[in-house]
Amino acid sequence: MNKTWIESNTFHHSEFKDLERLTSAKQRKGLSISLCLPTLNEETTIAKEIVIMKSELMTRYPLIDEIVVIDSGSTDQTRRIARSYDVTVYKADDILPHLEKFKGKGENLWKALYVTRGDIIIYIDADIKNIHHRFAYGLLGPLLLSDHIRFTKAFYDRPISVGRNKWRPTGGGRVTELVTRPLFSMFMPDLTQFLQPLSGEYAGYRSIFEDIPFHIGYGVETGMLIDIHERWGLDVMAQVDLDRRVHKNQDTKALGRMAFVIIKTFMNRVEKLQRLDIKQDVFDEMIQYSLVREKLRPETHVLAQYERPPMIQVPEYLEKFPSVGAGPSGIQTGDRDKK
Repeated sequence: MNKTWIESNTFHHSEFKDLERLTSAKQRKGLSISLCLPTLNEETTIAKEIVIMKSELMTRYPLIDEIVVIDSGSTDQTRRIARSYDVTVYKADDILPHLEKFKGKGENLWKALYVTRGDIIIYIDADIKNIHHRFAYGLLGPLLLSDHIRFTKAFYDRPISVGRNKWRPTGGGRVTELVTRPLFSMFMPDLTQFLQPLSGEYAGYRSIFEDIPFHIGYGVETGMLIDIHERWGLDVMAQVDLDRRVHKNQDTKALGRMAFVIIKTFMNRVEKLQRLDIKQDVFDEMIQYSLVREKLRPETHVLAQYERPPMIQVPEYLEKFPSVGAGPSGIQTGDRDKK
């Protein structure tokens, strides 16, 4: 285990609050930056996220070049509100529409690669109640000021709701501590140094994201960390303390379904890496129970495993970005003919 990484590659967002310095570094390196907001029924938070990012990081400092909302099919006013603030909004199903359609955050992130233009892409969840532009510039800092870091991931304190307008200071990140960290400890101890491997905020060079598969749902963060680590190693990765994040907490049953998908994603990866030999079929059904009129009733949720291939395997993407693999990130994607 590389025990020095957590010291050398862990940062605090305050180290990057000099936005003039970041903007100068961006311009000196000739980079463009895209911000992607994946959404599903986020009408209460999407406007504030867009306004803060546009005013601070586009108008005041030209750090971000575009904001793109990728929506999973919201039934509320999310898309209308986002468009009213003059950002580009897509329904995920309308991007590469000839492909089989899936629903999930990972699907939105993957399709964002096709419709954004940035050399660097920032992904930020759209349900953050205490949004601040540090969520973007904190992640950008190591990418712009370092010559070797190519991927950054957020961590933060996560208060948990314990009633109407009542919060416990910590308690979020339950799936990380109960599922992901134990699995990493057993099979990939280097990755235990990520304090919140399932955090929904991260950024990286396009040449990283376009060359890895994307799980379409809850497994996207787990698969992404493993794949980047296996391809390029810890040295190109960093984590940034963003202080505090307030968002919607999910109930225990929902977290159970999340854990189910994450475990399946992890097992898929370690089997491909030949670190685990699974000798039976792994089922797609998560079985839970509810007590209805004093009787236990099973609830079966089909949580099938779907992944999108690396975007550089999609012909339309290669036509749109003919120079993929030779960008300014310094990491080559390799011989595409072999993929």
